[in-house]
Amino acid sequence: MKLVTFQQDGALIPGALTVRDGRDVVVDLARADASLPNSVRGILEGGSSALAKAEAAATSATHVLDAASVKLAAPIPNPGKILCIGLNYADHAAESGQPLPDYPIVFSKYSNTVIGSGEAIILPRVTDKVDYEAELGFVIGIGGRHISEAEALDHVAGYMPINDVSARDYQERVSQWTMGKSFDTFAPMGPALVTADEVGDPHSLAIRLWIGDEALQDSNTSQLIFSVPKLVADISEVMTLEPGDIVSTGTPPGVGAACTPPRFLRAGETCNIEIEKLGILSNPIVAER
Repeated sequence: MKLVTFQQDGALIPGALTVRDGRDVVVDLARADASLPNSVRGILEGGSSALAKAEAAATSATHVLDAASVKLAAPIPNPGKILCIGLNYADHAAESGQPLPDYPIVFSKYSNTVIGSGEAIILPRVTDKVDYEAELGFVIGIGGRHISEAEALDHVAGYMPINDVSARDYQERVSQWTMGKSFDTFAPMGPALVTADEVGDPHSLAIRLWIGDEALQDSNTSQLIFSVPKLVADISEVMTLEPGDIVSTGTPPGVGAACTPPRFLRAGETCNIEIEKLGILSNPIVAER
């Protein structure tokens, strides 16, 4: 199932992206089954029974909208946590001139950074070094603390593309990356949260990023240093993970800062990320007014 959040009359509505008669459609889950929670995060909090109801509602013949007419938000617009992993591809660590980490490098983003596919990444007026980072994101379905690696995937609801947009000059001012990672609109994600049963092994997915005709990142999640189960286990040693929490697993090589000369985002461009089985996250780039 492909869970989405879409905007309608000023409200955010949970939906399911599917195909009917050869066309992409969005099923309005809130109308297809009034007993469902009114958000994707709420559906995850409802556990297996709510997910089963959502899947049944997704097959509804009514309350179907043409996908082209729907404005998507991020699948989970208000996550409790956004945890990002630095230097999690060996070849990206090499291009950054950094040693391989012995333990996951974890930093945070916040809800102000979250936008959906189709929404604009805003280039802040205070920097001209805004970089792209194609990443596999996963979302917690079943919360917990001290989750073992063996059980970790049972706690993952699904996966989606994320762009860990970064202002490199702000990131490099100090050892902590928060400021360079946390400008408004710096965490595009989506278009959909694809449930884990449709994805299978998250460590064998092609991942690529392009702008216009430029192919800038092209790799595979098999290159991750720390696997999804390892990340769940290590993070849950420290904090309780909750339904709807998002973890962005790091970026492969090809970031703009490592290009010669550096290649940063420019107003008027569109940044596209595609991950196998998860769809295309596409965001126009605009300058801050």
